[in-house]
Amino acid sequence: MKVQFTLNGAPTEIDIRADEMLLDVLRERLGFTSARETCGLGVCGTCTVLVDGEPISSCIYLTAMAQGHTLTTVEGLGGDHPVQRAFEKAHAFQCGYCTPGMILTVKQLLEETPHPTDEEIDIALGGNLCRCGCYLKIRDAVHLAAQAEETHAASGE
Repeated sequence: MKVQFTLNGAPTEIDIRADEMLLDVLRERLGFTSARETCGLGVCGTCTVLVDGEPISSCIYLTAMAQGHTLTTVEGLGGDHPVQRAFEKAHAFQCGYCTPGMILTVKQLLEETPHPTDEEIDIALGGNLCRCGCYLKIRDAVHLAAQAEETHAASGE
């Protein structure tokens, strides 16, 4: 079956099997390796991608469900997104395995809640696990990104 969606701003069409998970198609067939598999059950967040701006676990999301939707992986942020810069500045990673999922989840959080409290950050990131335990630095990165977004908006850029 053919499925069509927008991936990181580009129209994409691909032949898939009905049982193929989005994570496998992204990584193995389309070369977008930022989404990673760890649990395979949708509970760890390393496979997070945005579907129409909402974080989803791509390891349990059938690719056929992406028909007509807009998908974003970390590669689609271009490397210079304020959340990416904030994670770098705050050293909000150690091994980096969870970082792409965290970044996408934080991006969505800041779109809905521009100035989240620590509790709101913790709740939003509850589905993203960091085995290295960088949670305090990740929280710092969220606050830095929020400040950067505020500065960016105030400058009119």
